[in-house]
Amino acid sequence: MGRYRIRVATGAWLFSGSHNSVQLWLVGACGEAELQLQLRPARGQEEEFDRDVPKDLGPLQFVKLRKHHSLVDDAWFCDLITVRGPGACEEAAFPCYRWVQGQGVLSLPEGTARLAGDNALDVFQKHREKELKERQELYCWDTWKEGLPLTIAAGCQDDLPPNMRFHEDKRLDFEWALKAGALEMVLKRVYTLLSSWNRPEDFDQIFWGQKSALAEKVHQCWRDDELFGYQFLNGANPMLLRRSTSLPCRLVLPPGLEALGAQLERELQNGSLFEADFILLDGIPANVIRGEKQYLAAPLVLLRMTPNGKLLPVVIQIQPPSPSTPTPQLFLPSDPPFAWLLAKAWVRNADFQLHQLQYHLLNTHLVAEVIAVATMRRLPGLHPVFKLLIPHIRYTMEINTRARSQLISEGGIFDKAVSTGGGGHVQLLRRAMAQLTYRSLCPPDDLADRGLLGIPSALYAHDALRLWGITARYVEGIVHLFYHRDDIVRGDPELQAWCREITEVGLCQAQDRGFPVSFQSRKQLCHFLTMCVFTCTAQHGAINQGQACLQMTITWHLGRRQPDMVPLGHHKEKYFSSPKAKAVLNQFQTDLESLEREITARNEQLDLPYDYLKPSRIENSVTI
Repeated sequence: MGRYRIRVATGAWLFSGSHNSVQLWLVGACGEAELQLQLRPARGQEEEFDRDVPKDLGPLQFVKLRKHHSLVDDAWFCDLITVRGPGACEEAAFPCYRWVQGQGVLSLPEGTARLAGDNALDVFQKHREKELKERQELYCWDTWKEGLPLTIAAGCQDDLPPNMRFHEDKRLDFEWALKAGALEMVLKRVYTLLSSWNRPEDFDQIFWGQKSALAEKVHQCWRDDELFGYQFLNGANPMLLRRSTSLPCRLVLPPGLEALGAQLERELQNGSLFEADFILLDGIPANVIRGEKQYLAAPLVLLRMTPNGKLLPVVIQIQPPSPSTPTPQLFLPSDPPFAWLLAKAWVRNADFQLHQLQYHLLNTHLVAEVIAVATMRRLPGLHPVFKLLIPHIRYTMEINTRARSQLISEGGIFDKAVSTGGGGHVQLLRRAMAQLTYRSLCPPDDLADRGLLGIPSALYAHDALRLWGITARYVEGIVHLFYHRDDIVRGDPELQAWCREITEVGLCQAQDRGFPVSFQSRKQLCHFLTMCVFTCTAQHGAINQGQACLQMTITWHLGRRQPDMVPLGHHKEKYFSSPKAKAVLNQFQTDLESLEREITARNEQLDLPYDYLKPSRIENSVTI
């Protein structure tokens, strides 16, 4: 006979507990025993029991549980079950972190991460095969629009698997904030209904409600050329700017601007000429809102970097040359102030379209969803890569499903309020998909390709590279614990199937854009996993947080800090049970805290702090 101490932890979310009773079994290498207890789990509680078992179970392999109900199936969110057996020095952990529903038996394997080839005990191999078969029936691919990444098959959030849904606290906050935002829009509409708008200052009539200190700063300086240039380096969309290697072919200088041409050539030779080309918007049909035709521009901006690191606009071309306009008008800082201001406003409008659709929706949200669905379909819970990635896909499927049914759907917010709505947004996404390369998702490659390395005033670039390095060390630490040689990587069938699922299925044959279809080495695997974690966390944070400063009600809602926000690397779930893996995570957290202090100290010396990549402000997954 041996005594076992069992601890059962229930989630802290609303409705995580259950009034139904729960039955438990312990399964070891030498036998199985039902525990004589009737557990009724309470929200946020950890309950502890001691039970005598008449026979030696051997090393524990599984905890099995079944929830009984008569009239009402009251779902239970089980966090973790730990068991200490007779004479054991350490507890055995059985991670759950999912909803328990129905009356079927759920088997939780002991939480030590294992590769498929590591399973000397056949029971674990059978478990992972059964788990993947069930998941592949539950998590199915769907095509939202042809030519775009595949998505989870769910028409609305209610169609999603329960474990991908918002917890109740998150759902209530999200839906309340949407209603509060809609009310604010109505109030502003009523407030301005009888007002005339004759001067830029009249925009102050709607500049109230939710706003940040940074938004207030932008409000004060939005006309300045210095802020206009700064935003390309460190604003909401730092992804378009690149150093010029030649004068753009679309730039046609009319007679009389020879001095401008000479200036551009000098800047080009000095390596101080930069460009932002919005050609992706050329020919995209504009929306019609309430019967009124909207307009889209496809600008080109050339900027120069001053010796003190300021980026200043030199010339703006609103539209590219066309048969009807072979020499489009150019706008210069020496033009009448309102003409120059209007040209910059058209650039900001175009930047909003690409920011929202290409760099936010496609390059973070939709890519993260592909990673999430492929992970659930191809990696069992015992796989170390599953344990590495699962904290970084929380809520992603639901936030994207809500976007497809409310934001970018037919009749959704984009159709009602945005110039690219009404179908243009889908065309733009398809064009952006053709430019979505593997290198574009990896900051060391992307910043090098755009010529933005080594610029002291490029704060996004600096912080992104630091975060990439910290994330890469974390990923390498985990990967090297389980893959001791390159041939182990090549020989992992689950890992290779996951890679193919992302590139060939989710990203629609993206191997021609540099995405791998297999992993041949530990280095290649680490680079890809770093991209996955970075995309789902830091890159989304850099692109998403700037929306809170755009001062549109919807974008503020999308960019604000969430009440249940989990900062990067600080998830509470204990998916890894080994001390070595826990030490790697602890070092990741230490490195992030060190970077936090560095950024805070730097920002104290700046007139305009750059906070978007502060680790404490980066969400651990794409949740908004």
